[in-house]
Amino acid sequence: MESLLDEAKGGIVEGARTWLACEGDAVTELQNSLRAVVDVGFEHGTILKAVSDAATRDERLEIVWETFLSSFDHVVSARIEHDQQNGITPEFNSFHVARALNRMDAAILIKAFGTPNKDDKDAVLSAILRVWLSTLYPFDARAAIQLSKG
Repeated sequence: MESLLDEAKGGIVEGARTWLACEGDAVTELQNSLRAVVDVGFEHGTILKAVSDAATRDERLEIVWETFLSSFDHVVSARIEHDQQNGITPEFNSFHVARALNRMDAAILIKAFGTPNKDDKDAVLSAILRVWLSTLYPFDARAAIQLSKG
């Protein structure tokens, strides 16, 4: 399970690399990153669900699952802080918001893609985009949400 989770993590990190590295347009790169996250969730949703479910009963898997989730908190928090310093993201506690956004993603991906009857990828992406964009880039969110529908 750990190696399968590592594979999912690799896909997320690769897909989010440009946004996390503060390269390119923030809104566009966040959209690309979240599209990659949803693609990985679609592909590995049953693994994410299995690890998440097993983590409640297995101390070692609980540590693995929490390590997986928290590995994204610091890098997302750093990106938020960068954007706050550049005035494109409002001031708030970057770490706690990053944690909330990441846990939301995990829960939504597990619910949407953790069973053979998967939800529509585009609908899931649209929901996640709306929350992330409205939270991080509220000044550009309306235009960005419209752009994501096109």
